Amino acid sequence: MNKKFLIPAVGIFLVCLFAIAAYVDQSRSGAGGSEAVEQASSLKRYYSPTTGDVDAKVTIVEFFDPACETCKSFHPFVKKLMAANPGKINLVMRYAPFHQRSDYVVKILEAAKLQDKYWETLEEVYAAQPLWAQHGNPQPEKLWEVLGYTGLDLDRAKKDMQSLSIAKHIQQDLDDAQQLGVTKTPGFFVNGKPLVNFGYKQLQRLVESEVNSKYPG
Repeated sequence: MNKKFLIPAVGIFLVCLFAIAAYVDQSRSGAGGSEAVEQASSLKRYYSPTTGDVDAKVTIVEFFDPACETCKSFHPFVKKLMAANPGKINLVMRYAPFHQRSDYVVKILEAAKLQDKYWETLEEVYAAQPLWAQHGNPQPEKLWEVLGYTGLDLDRAKKDMQSLSIAKHIQQDLDDAQQLGVTKTPGFFVNGKPLVNFGYKQLQRLVESEVNSKYPG
């Protein structure tokens, strides 16, 4: 090739090479951002029950089953973690009704949320777990015997729990649990980080690590 044309040709080649590299890098960044957004939406939905300071920098997401005995035992532990870090932790509850007929109880909880009675109903559901959640013979209808103590309008709740939107919420939570690899309950995520090694102390360490990171000093 004539040297007169060689230098411009090389220059054009290099420009094209840099353009391709920039496009690939941008595509990768876009894909990563898309994955991050997808994970964030899988962790929390607009309808998800939450408690704690809305401006808290640490978020615990818990996938739970109301019939799960371990979920029941972790519930007061999570509340203690929040009490030990006032204003710093927000708790998001997600459903993973893996046990037989647990979806019935989740529907009650969602109906209670419509009456602003979610958290007191959840407490009663856990307290009455031995009454209704016997392994092999669950009888969630027995919950109606005790839920009146929460102030819940039972007739309204029985009607509301049949709504199509509640059924969709449960299915969405199950889909998100599968997407996030949750196969057992409770399943915890702290600021998007899964609790890989399960246990009380492991959860405490993960939470405290995030609190110390977000609230240094």
